[in-house]
Amino acid sequence: MTVTPWDLLTSDIMRYPLIIAVLMGVTAPVVGTYLVQKRLSLLGDGLGHVALTGVAVGWLVGAWVQTTPHDLLAIPGALLASVIGALVIELVREVGHTSRDVALAILFYGGIAGGVVIIQLAGGTSQSLMGYLFGSLATVTGTDLVIALILAVIVLAIGVGLSQLLHAVTSDEEYARAAGLPVRAVNILIAVLAALTVTLAMRIVGALMVSALMIVPVAAAQTMVIGFARTMRTAMAIGVACSLGGLVLTAYVDLPPGGVIVLLTIAVYATGLGLRVARGASSSGAGAHAR
Repeated sequence: MTVTPWDLLTSDIMRYPLIIAVLMGVTAPVVGTYLVQKRLSLLGDGLGHVALTGVAVGWLVGAWVQTTPHDLLAIPGALLASVIGALVIELVREVGHTSRDVALAILFYGGIAGGVVIIQLAGGTSQSLMGYLFGSLATVTGTDLVIALILAVIVLAIGVGLSQLLHAVTSDEEYARAAGLPVRAVNILIAVLAALTVTLAMRIVGALMVSALMIVPVAAAQTMVIGFARTMRTAMAIGVACSLGGLVLTAYVDLPPGGVIVLLTIAVYATGLGLRVARGASSSGAGAHAR
């Protein structure tokens, strides 16, 4: 039996994931544009690992209060842990005079270790985290969709609505500080936006690959266009196209959606880079011929 686009839209399994795919495809590159400018491309990875601890804590609390299903509080826990992690990394970097890469490493290892230990205390196993690590369409619920909608509205309202301020700070912190702009507040705000995006996309692409959806579409857009606003818009278009394309493809071929989506973004990046190199070689050849 052939699966039609209408079947996908009306399918109980695919309907919610498709909507969340659009939301994460739009929002992740918005945050990623600022992270690339700040050279913090790995922040999403660090927060994704911290989110696993939040998942486990939510699972543990759910076991204590006997929620149904038992992982009902997993996503709210991931959200809270990611936001706290975003605040902690800025505090550690500024107050503790620790470089960003060391702070991110602490988040990486602490997040994974905390998640594995706490999920065991909650009566689960490390296998219980697999759906959050790599994404799982079968676990997406209406509650997840509501949370994703709320987070997407917040991220877009701030990331797009305050783009001039955020761009000014991320492009040149020293100048922004001299101009009296709230640099610390903006840095914290961007980290929190990254935390919200990690939580939004975790169900589809998983905590381990969500950072790729923030960064790779931006890198791909930079091979095609010039300018901050054009880069962000192009990256959002790439994010939506790859998220939807990857999800639809997995409806026909039994493949993990997160991995497919990320590979599609990398393919777009490789194509854009190849075309740019080809244009550069063509221009050089034309210039040499003219001489």
